[in-house]
Amino acid sequence: MVRNTGRSSRKSAVALVAAVSAAAMVLTACNSAATDTAPTETATESASAADPNGTPATLVGMHIEGVEGGYWASAPFGALRLWDNGTAWSQIELAKGEFKWDNIEDSLANAESKGMTDIMLVLGTTPEWAAQEVNPEDYPQPGAASAPKNLADWDDWVTEVVTRYKGRFSSYQIWNEANLTNFYNGTPQEMAEMTKRAYDIIKTLDPEALVIAPSPSLRLTKAFDRFYPEYLAAIAELGWPVDVFAIHSYPAADGDPVARGALIKVAQAALTAAGAPDLPLWDTELNYGLAGPGPLPKQEITGANAAGFVVRTYIDDLRYGIDRSYWYIWSLRPYDLLGVQAYAGSDGEQGFFALNNWVTGATYNGCAEEGNVVTCNFSRAGEPWIVAWAQTGEAEYTTPENSTLVCDPLSNCQEAAAGSTITLTTIPVRVYLSS
Repeated sequence: MVRNTGRSSRKSAVALVAAVSAAAMVLTACNSAATDTAPTETATESASAADPNGTPATLVGMHIEGVEGGYWASAPFGALRLWDNGTAWSQIELAKGEFKWDNIEDSLANAESKGMTDIMLVLGTTPEWAAQEVNPEDYPQPGAASAPKNLADWDDWVTEVVTRYKGRFSSYQIWNEANLTNFYNGTPQEMAEMTKRAYDIIKTLDPEALVIAPSPSLRLTKAFDRFYPEYLAAIAELGWPVDVFAIHSYPAADGDPVARGALIKVAQAALTAAGAPDLPLWDTELNYGLAGPGPLPKQEITGANAAGFVVRTYIDDLRYGIDRSYWYIWSLRPYDLLGVQAYAGSDGEQGFFALNNWVTGATYNGCAEEGNVVTCNFSRAGEPWIVAWAQTGEAEYTTPENSTLVCDPLSNCQEAAAGSTITLTTIPVRVYLSS
């Protein structure tokens, strides 16, 4: 997570739910058990886990504040990334060969007790004793942003952690936001060399574990352009020693899912220009509304807008070819830095429950974008539905002849007459169809 460097998105100014002609739809008190109930599954369960060909639960990744202390999300998700949990190299190897494993041990024990098996560890940052240079602005502590002065120390750390936790971490990410100097101030070539060294060690000791490339932050375009093309060129020379490419797609403070989509295309264009192999692309950290860049203030995104941003984010992943995204962050209470809050009882939480009902485990049958209207088709066990929204503002949409019900992510539902004309907003709605 970037601290004080300016990431984010804007509050939607549109209405709570799609406005529908009174003659066409009648507001009903939906029986949530029959329609959009927020289920009580654990994080690894899905409303549709029985469909092996459905959208995997791992599409929805999460960070959890306090996971090392036993905390867990109340909403369903399928993959966990350890970051800001006191589990980085600089927080574990306090002196050469002296390890304080408590936070990793406790995080793993908590996650495994919940049935979570898809767990990512971020290998950086550098301990002060191993750093080339020590700066007070380094995150999470002085020296952490440095490349190691002796790469043998990096080799020893990677060897130690992978040997100790073989089979328990499903993936290892090399570094967090390596294009931002408070996270990494070494060269792209040094980061490429660390990537190659870690890859070789991991594939020798735990060949099933995935190696995730460093995740550049996309919102600061100059920082991205300065670092990422050179990094890609350097790992190309080393034979592309990664299994997955990664990005962080926080848009600017006034950005929305459309702005995030534009950033994703920038990263994909950079990969194409570099001749990168066709590997999965993960968004290993995102949210909206964070202050910046520059003077842009933080944006509060609440109500159905918050839930809708969550839903659109993960359906956009399906549209744009992102294999998974890790939401930052499930918190214990409102997290001042973020625009969309995710904690028990929050509106953002309801977005994750809607995802579990609308997307996870369902067969994704593609999206269409016509003018300002996006429609995405899903089905499960022979039951079809559409998720629809306006990319910006409002748009008129005629429901299919077999439509029966329209619900927003907060489970506000309206009966729909077949072929009704409704007004979509930027908040997605689920259009139920008779089979």
